[in-house]
Amino acid sequence: MRYGCIDRDMTTPHTILIVAEAADTLSLMQETFKESCLVQVASSDQQALEMASTNPVPALIFLQADMPGMDGFALIQQLRSEPGTAAIPVLAISAADAFLKDQDDFLEQEVARRTRDILAVQDATILAMAALAEIRDADTGNHTLRIQHYVRALARKLSRHPRFASGLTPQNITLLFKSTPLHDIGKVGIPDRILLKPGKLTPEEFEIMKTHTTVGRQVIDKAEQALQQSVPLFAYAKEIAYSHHEKWDGTGYPERLAGEQIPLSARLMALADVYDALISRRVYKEPTGHEQAVEIIRQTTGRHFDPDVVDAFLEIQDTFKTIAIAYSDEKSDLQKKADYIAMVNSLQPD
Repeated sequence: MRYGCIDRDMTTPHTILIVAEAADTLSLMQETFKESCLVQVASSDQQALEMASTNPVPALIFLQADMPGMDGFALIQQLRSEPGTAAIPVLAISAADAFLKDQDDFLEQEVARRTRDILAVQDATILAMAALAEIRDADTGNHTLRIQHYVRALARKLSRHPRFASGLTPQNITLLFKSTPLHDIGKVGIPDRILLKPGKLTPEEFEIMKTHTTVGRQVIDKAEQALQQSVPLFAYAKEIAYSHHEKWDGTGYPERLAGEQIPLSARLMALADVYDALISRRVYKEPTGHEQAVEIIRQTTGRHFDPDVVDAFLEIQDTFKTIAIAYSDEKSDLQKKADYIAMVNSLQPD
């Protein structure tokens, strides 16, 4: 808490007198006011009376009313009885803890406010970067929205699994949900002739397309460096962008990681991304039905996907189907805008 201690001429600092016995209280109150006031301290009633009647006369007196060996209210009466001190305002605090608690409450509120500001900046950064990727690849439609909800549904299901419970806390699931829109951010570095090609890519073109994983991690890393601090949200985003094309059997890219070498976040994204690619219409293919997509994923368990992640998917496949319908690309532009607003609102922690 800060109090204005500068006189009306905006140059002369007021003097305040702190009458308290507890060292913690004295130290904290001195620290609070020292930048804008001249601070005097007294630890007895007699010392307080002398300092209050000596120039510079205090503009305000803070008084710990319950000091041992001193009657704070008697001191106030003495101050009121003397012409030179009668007009000085006295603010009595009933205990040292009262001031300390006030400071703690203020600091707690300030930390909470600044944390909200930081999270808002992170969320806005994620959405802006994801929007940039979508502009490059307009055919993906509501893909980003569906992916977020697929990954969250998988994570919530697996959070009850002993193998994953420690890593999939509610806080981490929220971070996963927020970071998934950046899984294909690296495609901003892929030439249009390849990214927007309506037919099958040549082997040479596919090698260029695969570089979007490395580009994606580099883009996110630069964003994190600009903030000059490590950000858990971006840590997940880098894992997902770089490794979501790795396969459980080690045949994926860019590093041919296998099994649990692949970050869990990327394993969840891999299944969600493949499912959505299968059921979605693209310029180069027609959509696959939900049941056929489920069967393809079932058949590739242990090769493309973590078997436990597949088992969780099979148990909640109806949830995937519901998400796919809710965020269908066939919706009107107005409904898509409403879905986008709902997605932004859902960025709040669980």
